[in-house]
Amino acid sequence: MRRRTPARASQEATPPRPGRDAAAAAEASARTPAEPADGASAAPRAHADYTGGVYGSMLAASVVVGAGTFGTFPRLELVLLLLLTGVVFWLAHVHAHLFGARLAQRPPDLAVVRRVCREEWTIVKAAVPPAVAVAAGPVLGLDVQGGQWLALSVAVTGQVGWSVAAARQAGAPGRLLVLSALVNLVLGLVILASKLWLKH
Repeated sequence: MRRRTPARASQEATPPRPGRDAAAAAEASARTPAEPADGASAAPRAHADYTGGVYGSMLAASVVVGAGTFGTFPRLELVLLLLLTGVVFWLAHVHAHLFGARLAQRPPDLAVVRRVCREEWTIVKAAVPPAVAVAAGPVLGLDVQGGQWLALSVAVTGQVGWSVAAARQAGAPGRLLVLSALVNLVLGLVILASKLWLKH
């Protein structure tokens, strides 16, 4: 005859509760599909602050390259163009995340809106250093063209820095940090070369 342990005896002595157990099981099964989905969507967004900086820096460099002839206040206009472009693309990214995949699951609440706005804000932050470089051109004795080159160099440097920070936050090993920096440096040099080509 098999001897019953106290734990087994207590389990056998407890009668089943069909109503409450069925409700608990239904509630658990209803929550189970949503939890992995939320976790899966939150995992890639954990690095959005740095990857957004990479995108914002590349965007700022492209704005400087594509800047044509300005009016009476060329420096001020380029500074405003850099900042406003960053804000517009930040709003576009926020809109895409809030009303894209999220809206298919459930309407976003205020907490989600704030979190997505905060995660994507580095797109705007990445545009600030190039804008400051343009504004600081007269202090450094640079003309408009010199200010543009300085802003472009700052944007490329920021792009490399943000990419390394993103790879480090993702836990990448040292060789991948170097590879990420080299890839973004090459992309930045391509942007610099395009400005030289467009100038001629």
